[in-house]
Amino acid sequence: MSTPVPKPASNTDSTNVPIEVDVQTVSQWKENTDDWVLIDCREEREFEIASIEGAMLLPMSQWQEVSSKLETLRDKHLVVHCHHGGRSMRVADWLRANGFPTAQSMAGGIDVWSQTIDESIPRY
Repeated sequence: MSTPVPKPASNTDSTNVPIEVDVQTVSQWKENTDDWVLIDCREEREFEIASIEGAMLLPMSQWQEVSSKLETLRDKHLVVHCHHGGRSMRVADWLRANGFPTAQSMAGGIDVWSQTIDESIPRY
């Protein structure tokens, strides 16, 4: 019997939402629900090499300029990914401190995604 996958948290239900979420859970959310947004905080050149379908590119290096786009996502659960998980953890921390209390970082980033979820995505 498989364990049910938790739904993405609403932005108002921040109780006990871990800062990281694994790629398997994100993959299941991607297939089964649309009340969340996947944000790619890598640079454009990285995004051109490898990307997860449907991810919104908001590069961390341009965060001040692109963070205004987040206002339209206030009612969504945000999951951030990068290459290995370091940058996305910093962005998730920033999001939590700035009005997105359920923001999460995708553990292992696109590198783990390409190894376990979609091997057609190139590793770099």
